[in-house]
Amino acid sequence: MNYPSGGPISAHCIKGGNVLRFPGSSKKKNVFYELLEKQAKAALFAARTFQELINDFDNRGQYAKKIKEIEIEADQVARSLANLVDATFVTPLDKEDLHALSSELNDVTESIEACTGRLALYQFANVRPDMELLVSHLVRITEATLDAVRVLRTQPSLENIQGIYKHIHQIEKEHDGAFRRALANLINAPNADPIRVIKWKEIYDRIEAAVDRCEDVAHTIESVVVKYA
Repeated sequence: MNYPSGGPISAHCIKGGNVLRFPGSSKKKNVFYELLEKQAKAALFAARTFQELINDFDNRGQYAKKIKEIEIEADQVARSLANLVDATFVTPLDKEDLHALSSELNDVTESIEACTGRLALYQFANVRPDMELLVSHLVRITEATLDAVRVLRTQPSLENIQGIYKHIHQIEKEHDGAFRRALANLINAPNADPIRVIKWKEIYDRIEAAVDRCEDVAHTIESVVVKYA
């Protein structure tokens, strides 16, 4: 994927004459990054499965079950990371940053699961046409979020991570516009059923929450890079 400021850089990249180095860069410390990447992958897999659900709406129950399994596994990874952080004296990033990133990533997957679980529960005859675009944004932003998390172990430059953040922010802006249009179409539809409106609005809101949380992840990573620059 191409970003405004280029792709991830190697650990030997120089900024201002100095190599950006995070503490605890040994192989043993890589387990922290691996667990964060597993959480980011879970969010992406959940988003892609959500997209499959939209394209095969009659079988949404099967996809919702698969996403629930992904969410359960992601919770286990989050607990493993939390336990590891608490049990380790020197961590590769500050403990509060690791906890924040893990929590934000877990929130993305949980929001997707809550959304698809309700789609399986509610007796909608058809999927609304605007869902395809909304979920497409969700897939794109979780892809970019995984890229951002992967960059952490490459000891990135500030310019590089800002490029990724700008890319994620642009997706969030596109999604925000699509979200507002979808909501307007839902509420202003002639003879709209109030209960149906409430149900679909809840679905839209949870997609919006997942997208916003991805931006939070990128912002936290940017703050981490600034801290160690």
